[in-house]
Amino acid sequence: MLIEGIFAAVTTPFYSDERIYYRKLEANIARYSRSLLSGLVLLGSTGEAAMLDDAESRDVLRVAAEAAAPEKVLIAGVGRESVKGTVALAEAAAELRYDAVLVRTPTYYARQMSTAAVLNYFRSVADRSPLPVLLYNIPQCVPYEIPVEMLGELAMHPNIIGIKDSSGVLPRIAATLEATRNAPRRTAAVTPIFEAATARMLAAKTDGAGTFVSAGDLAGGTAVATAPPATPIKTRTREVGFQILTGSPFIVLDALQAGASGAVLGIASCAPQACQEIYIAWKDHDLKLAAEKQQRIFEPARRIGAEIGVAGIKYGCDFNGYYGGRPRSPLLSVTAEQKAEIESLLAGMRN
Repeated sequence: MLIEGIFAAVTTPFYSDERIYYRKLEANIARYSRSLLSGLVLLGSTGEAAMLDDAESRDVLRVAAEAAAPEKVLIAGVGRESVKGTVALAEAAAELRYDAVLVRTPTYYARQMSTAAVLNYFRSVADRSPLPVLLYNIPQCVPYEIPVEMLGELAMHPNIIGIKDSSGVLPRIAATLEATRNAPRRTAAVTPIFEAATARMLAAKTDGAGTFVSAGDLAGGTAVATAPPATPIKTRTREVGFQILTGSPFIVLDALQAGASGAVLGIASCAPQACQEIYIAWKDHDLKLAAEKQQRIFEPARRIGAEIGVAGIKYGCDFNGYYGGRPRSPLLSVTAEQKAEIESLLAGMRN
């Protein structure tokens, strides 16, 4: 699977009584689908995945998949404390035609997460996952940072295709690229313009094949109105190696320059266009403009995402035309002062 470009780390909306507000999730996903984002990540740290039970997680994945445009790459956060639990959620994501799963290190038995235990966890998940696996390194939330040397070993697994690295340490990106340089290259289906061909795009190509009933087949019977077969999409192939996405909004441009394929950003859930403009300028080889766009999101990302946190991102969504709402407790909602500050920071990045 080709994973490149800017991805929004999608929030999970709640009612005031903390039930999941699925209609607002659906509306948010539909609006993201009209943006230039490459795709969406559900049930990451910004999505408050740790606050949801398994049934809620499955419902969030289902609603998002049904609302997303076929061309958007969908990545499901499926990390659980056990291999069994992680694989079960990965299987649910596969049934919903997600494109890849994002898997973090287990946290509860942190002291027992030795190198051997972590290697066994990721390999066991990858062995049994029906979807390609993206590793998730997020030392801010998980008391374990995946060693670069381990990434070199895990990259050799045929079902581990990359990593989201949220450390924010640029030299680590370069070191990971070097450590995974010999990882096997994979053939990925892409569109004629070399963008990702998603599972839902390919499913539409095959599912439509059996929906058309010819006039000859209906001879002598009652005619039934039916949709014509879907126009098959044309695909090409592209060779990809181990793919690295940064989760830090502060080093997007530098990470791309170093060889990363893209970024998964919490701030992109409330300001997707501003984040996407960094990538577009970089693709156009306009490094001066890309640097300006990178600087533009620096302070909003630092204050709203890194310091205020999920509640700040959610209020940013409210301010910018998406539904954010409150986080699930024990996370606290933003104060009136913080709301005013967020509005000021995002004033120049309206969608």
